[in-house]
Amino acid sequence: MKATEANLLKFLRKSPQFVIPIYQRNYSWTADECKQLWADILRAGRDEAITAHFIGSIVYVERSLSNVTQQESLLVIDGQQRLTTTTLLLTALVGYIEMAELGEPVDGFAARKLRNYYLLNPEEEGERQFKLVLAETDRDTLLAILQAAPEPAEPSVRIKENFKLFQDLVAQHAKEIDAVCKGVAKLVVVDISLDRSQDNPQLIFESMNSTGRELSQADLIRNFILMGLEPKLQADLYRSYWRPMEKGFGQAAYATHFDAFMRHYLTAKTGEIPNVRDVYLAFKTYAHTWNGDTRDLVADIHAYASYYRAMALGEELDGQLKQAFQDLRELKVDVAYPFLLDAYRDYKHALLSGEDLLNIVRLVESYVFRRAICAIPTNSLNKTFAGFSRLLKKENYLESVQSTFALLPSYRRFPSDDEFTRDLKTRDLYNFRSRSYWLRRLENHGRKERVSTEEYTIEHILPQNEALSSAWREELGPNWKEVQATYLHTLGNLTLTGYNSEYSDRSFAFKRDQVSDKAGDLVGFAHSPLKLNHGLGQVAVWNEAAIKARADRLAEVAKKAWACPPRSVATLDAYRPGRGGAQYSIADHPNLLSGPMADLFEDLRRRILAIDPCVSEEFLKLYVAYKAETNFVDVVPQVKRLRLSLNLEFHEIDDPQGMCIDVSGVGRWGNGDVEVGLSSIEQLPYVMGLVRQAFDRQMASDDN
Repeated sequence: MKATEANLLKFLRKSPQFVIPIYQRNYSWTADECKQLWADILRAGRDEAITAHFIGSIVYVERSLSNVTQQESLLVIDGQQRLTTTTLLLTALVGYIEMAELGEPVDGFAARKLRNYYLLNPEEEGERQFKLVLAETDRDTLLAILQAAPEPAEPSVRIKENFKLFQDLVAQHAKEIDAVCKGVAKLVVVDISLDRSQDNPQLIFESMNSTGRELSQADLIRNFILMGLEPKLQADLYRSYWRPMEKGFGQAAYATHFDAFMRHYLTAKTGEIPNVRDVYLAFKTYAHTWNGDTRDLVADIHAYASYYRAMALGEELDGQLKQAFQDLRELKVDVAYPFLLDAYRDYKHALLSGEDLLNIVRLVESYVFRRAICAIPTNSLNKTFAGFSRLLKKENYLESVQSTFALLPSYRRFPSDDEFTRDLKTRDLYNFRSRSYWLRRLENHGRKERVSTEEYTIEHILPQNEALSSAWREELGPNWKEVQATYLHTLGNLTLTGYNSEYSDRSFAFKRDQVSDKAGDLVGFAHSPLKLNHGLGQVAVWNEAAIKARADRLAEVAKKAWACPPRSVATLDAYRPGRGGAQYSIADHPNLLSGPMADLFEDLRRRILAIDPCVSEEFLKLYVAYKAETNFVDVVPQVKRLRLSLNLEFHEIDDPQGMCIDVSGVGRWGNGDVEVGLSSIEQLPYVMGLVRQAFDRQMASDDN
């Protein structure tokens, strides 16, 4: 590697041509970054005391050995953003100098010199006549700008927008063209040339921390896969697989969508959930274990990307599946994509029918929605779906999915019909995060001709106005305030209407019978075509009993719309995981049945189990385990104390009394690096605070 400081214009003039390899990311500078460069140029040009302005490094490697008669193009490893942006700026400057007939406003800045020194190789033909040749997505747009030719059918949005920005900035600062030219002349880069025989471009690329935009995980992964390949294979894989994938995700949103997709892809493939910031590192590890060649890997990524776009970006062609995926997106069920990617792959490979896939998608939707209604914490969902596919017996695919859902333990449970309908009837659904979703799903359940609910608004039958009219107070009864506070935002009192303003705070009888539209037609609840309003025409008085009765009726519909998996005992037994080995109980721990520790243990176990419904207790041969996701505290019974192992690293425990000891390097029964002894009831409140830390840490760690 050889690094030297260089004036940018001199650097451009001496270099034959810069080529952006196909594996490099697309041009990505935004207007903000271009404006910052422009401001720096003006500042440097206005101030004689500023002799140079550093804009970053240009890292390149020669394609092959050059000779005096023909110099080879330089492959840019880092710096394409700066090279492209300055090319756009210089082109805009050339255009203005020619249009305004300024001649040579500053020595060396005649339009002809700018074009022939820094933008073109005037004696060359074809692509060799251009100083900078970009990768496929941006190439044609930049070449059109340099030649003042019509833009391509699918122009590069960033290239086009930033060139227009520089044209506007040059025109706005017409009186300061001298300062602009002087500022450009002061731009400095670090010229870093790589020796192909000694330097590793991939490692250098990864370690770059320049003044440009931070590389996305998508950039790093694409470069990792393609950079080291032979040029012919590189071009083939890019054009056959990677470029179509980029176009599928969309020019502007490619990096955002690809990064999210790759995290789900790796989770589906490995069962482990990469940290958002470590997707590239996780991919490198996965790629090294891939059982196949690079083409197979890229083809697999391409295929899974098409599955992801069908689900997450609305590209599914089957009408029913498309609607089901839309419902998942509205409910924000991204955590389920690793499992659904596998299921969609099996569907595409005819291992799963379209009908069964639809049932599985709806089951995932029901699972997530029911848990949200029942206010069950979401922090175990990602791990549930990360390993879900590995639990299945795919010879009976749908039945296996249903049974696996039904057998999930308490903290991951699929809420029962009783739990779901109970909470659905009392939950504040008006302020629920997806109220338009659940109203639409309820309205359209069982319909073959779907109703577009977007044209309707949510209506409180009992009004929200705290200053209720006397008619409403009389209808609700003497405890009207309590009824309004309790039921206002609940299932029984909410509906959809296209006549919200007409209804206003009017009486129930008016809303039911007498509302009319501009044509004079009756449009009250009794005449509504919406299923949600069926039965309101037969209600005489809208009070607590009427609200509860309607909630009961709608909850029965909801129970079917968000169905629970079948729970046949015989079927579940066939899928229930076996518990091999010896089984233990409290009877195997005599110290816990009698003696000085018996009462203390009973108090301790009662408090641990009360932390959360998800906590379970398991008696093992030498200790008692308490689990949420996995063991968070293990209790080893001893004659004069209970020894607790907390599943934490020692530096994570907050222990102001200093009761805990670090056992990370000591062999022992139990899980975790923190040990604490409990010997008296007086210590119990403090020790429970330590136990709670272990539980909270485990539950938080599930929510990556």
